[in-house]
Formats: sequence, C-alpha cells, structure tokens
Amino acid sequence: MSRIENPLLSETVRSEWIDYNGHMTDSAYATVFSLAVDQLMVELGIDADFRNHYQYSIYTLETHLCYLDEAHEGQDLRVTVQLLDYDTKRLHVFFVMENGHGDILATSEQMLMGMDMNEGRPAPFPLEIQSQVEALGNAHENLPRPEKAGRKIGIRRK
Repeated sequence: MSRIENPLLSETVRSEWIDYNGHMTDSAYATVFSLAVDQLMVELGIDADFRNHYQYSIYTLETHLCYLDEAHEGQDLRVTVQLLDYDTKRLHVFFVMENGHGDILATSEQMLMGMDMNEGRPAPFPLEIQSQVEALGNAHENLPRPEKAGRKIGIRRK
C-alpha cells in the first residue's frame, strides 16, 4: 500500500497571492499545484538528498488547470492527488484543490516525467521510486476517473 495520503498538501492563501479582483491570482493556483508536485516527489522518495545523490528529478511536461471557484486571503486549501496512469518514467496525475469546507476550487491534470539531471534526458524511475509509484497506482486503480480528467480545450460550436 502507498504511504501517500490525501490531502497531499495543506496550504493557506497568502496575501501576496491576491490580485486586483480580490481573490487568488491564476498564477497562484499554478503555484499551489506546483507545491503539490514537489510534495508528491518527496512522498515518492525524491527529496533534496535523493536528487543531489542520484541527480534524478521529476519534470512537468504538461498541465491542464481548471479554475472552478475563487480562493480568498487566509482561506485554508487542501490538495489531493490521484494517479491516473504511469509507466517506467511518466506519471499521469490529477490534483484537486479544495477550500476548508470541501468546495472544489480548481483541478490540475498533469503529465510528469522522470529525468536524469546529468544527461538532461528522460530516464526510468530508480527501483525504490518505481516501487512507490506502483504502490500508489495499486492504491488508486479502483478509484473512479475524475470527470474533468482528459478534457481538451476549445470553443464549442453548435
């Protein structure tokens, strides 16, 4: 069983994240999801010591962020993660950001890639990381697929 728990990340909306409209900026939503990726890496075993020793990290290849509701200064945030798919060097993840009342504020679907930092090229997960990925995949394999996963962007025409 995976040691990764939900919520993956707990955060509070910071004053510097508030824009001229009085709510969290679009870039701050991306920042919170980026912090969630960092926490996912740590939970998988890819912390600063691991990165320095093995020169291995995870890079974000693609992100699809959906803004669903406003977040305001001082509000508590929780980010959960669901592993939708994986292979030997990629993770397809789905993050959900909620406020302290459980209202969904945003989602972020991402494709992450394991990288050899010396070579600057994709590389398979080291064995101890792959075992954590597999454990997370097994823990999430029977979860329902999020409704917003796999969306594409475009203008709907009648």
